[in-house]
Amino acid sequence: MKVEAATDLNEGAETMDVTSNGRTISMGKAIAYFALSLVINSAGNVLTLVTSAKIHPSFLGAAYWSAAEANLGTAFHWNLFWAFLVMGFLTAVLNAILIHHWDWKRIAGNMVFMVPFSALIQVFEDFFTGKYPALFAGLPEARSLGMVILYIGLNFLGVAFIAVAISIYQRVNLVLHPADDLMQILRFRYFKGNAARAMWASYIPPTIMAIIAVIITHTFVNFGLGTIFAFLAQGGITGIADKTIFPKLKHQAVDVGKIDD
Repeated sequence: MKVEAATDLNEGAETMDVTSNGRTISMGKAIAYFALSLVINSAGNVLTLVTSAKIHPSFLGAAYWSAAEANLGTAFHWNLFWAFLVMGFLTAVLNAILIHHWDWKRIAGNMVFMVPFSALIQVFEDFFTGKYPALFAGLPEARSLGMVILYIGLNFLGVAFIAVAISIYQRVNLVLHPADDLMQILRFRYFKGNAARAMWASYIPPTIMAIIAVIITHTFVNFGLGTIFAFLAQGGITGIADKTIFPKLKHQAVDVGKIDD
């Protein structure tokens, strides 16, 4: 199947061929791109969470999925590893529903992604909170206006890291985080390649997660200015990164299920 996908985020001015059957890069390059994107994504996610927690009162918030999963983890007394892993599996189930068939290979790929990703999330959280003092003492509390401004910048940078990482490993398309697989399905199956619209639609599940967490805990944390920035800008940054970060890397082997004409 070949999908004609408009990838310009401002009304889809540019058209791109997305080939579902073949690959144009070697497996070695694909794995290298994937490994790099996994580290960037994990670091970005944790950067948004930690900078949010270091400002009091908390107004910054984390990236949208990270915020929802962290809240749900608090509600069920899970650490970040289990919160990200469980919600990843549930999202993989949703993806199977959207493409109209249960693909064990695809779901296994989602889980293959989730295990090292969730582990890296925990590693970076420990690093940024100072649990490896020999390497880094951790980000201090923001006690001045300058520190607050710095953490806002780091938070937004974390969102940009996530968006760039999504762009890279969606194009590589070896295995995907279930949330990004959801975004890719929505992007090429339902939104004609528009990354921003697909990203916004993909935020429906974490919104439901957050509502469940609020009902259980009666608290609402990790949502704020940074979350709003992620909601508005992350999809757009992903679309820009498609063209500017490793621009010769094209979308590989996209499979969004059979699309009826």
